[in-house]
Amino acid sequence: MKLVEETTFRDRFYVFKDRYHAGELLTGKLEEYRCADAYVLAIPAGGVPVGYVISKNLGLPFDVIVVRKIHIPWNQEAGFGAVTFDGIVVLNERLLRILGLTREEVDRCIRVEEEAIKRRLKLFRGGRPFPDLENKVVILVDDGIASGYTMLSAVKSVAKRKPSKIVVAVPTGSEDAIELLEPWVDEMVCLNVRTGPIFAVADAYEFWHDLTDEDVLKILKAIT
Repeated sequence: MKLVEETTFRDRFYVFKDRYHAGELLTGKLEEYRCADAYVLAIPAGGVPVGYVISKNLGLPFDVIVVRKIHIPWNQEAGFGAVTFDGIVVLNERLLRILGLTREEVDRCIRVEEEAIKRRLKLFRGGRPFPDLENKVVILVDDGIASGYTMLSAVKSVAKRKPSKIVVAVPTGSEDAIELLEPWVDEMVCLNVRTGPIFAVADAYEFWHDLTDEDVLKILKAIT
């Protein structure tokens, strides 16, 4: 895997003003894909403004890929895996052993996220079919990767659609997440790589807030 980073940003905090600024800086590392046979796919919610800027600047088609973190029942800020809109489940087996969840509890958590995915699909995609990605370069975008499992689920969903190349483009990411994704992607563009035991995506941004579904819809409507 080819890793592209901004070395002056390594292990630094608050290097981006907001998600739009991060998208602008990422564009500079993706110039080779300008007007290429490529597709930008963003993970809602936080990846949508980043991906929107990239697609607009590079003249590439844009869409969303709906995946969800599988949340720990007693901590909705944390997850132990992810599930995609097309049923791919990726689990953090090491964390699961620590959590001690039963198979039934895991399945129940997955079902909760699958219901949330159905709602988001209807809201963000309506009845539109998922784009044909065969033989295309796919640029997968989020606002950051902490554990990497949400992005890994998206990568696996894209991989089965036979793209010519999978590129993950994120403003910030943990070194552990990058290592997790390495066997699965062709190129990783991560401007702010951070090491250490604790990682929060928000620490890369001066201005940070959780995006609502309405925020995402406004951006998607601006495209159409």
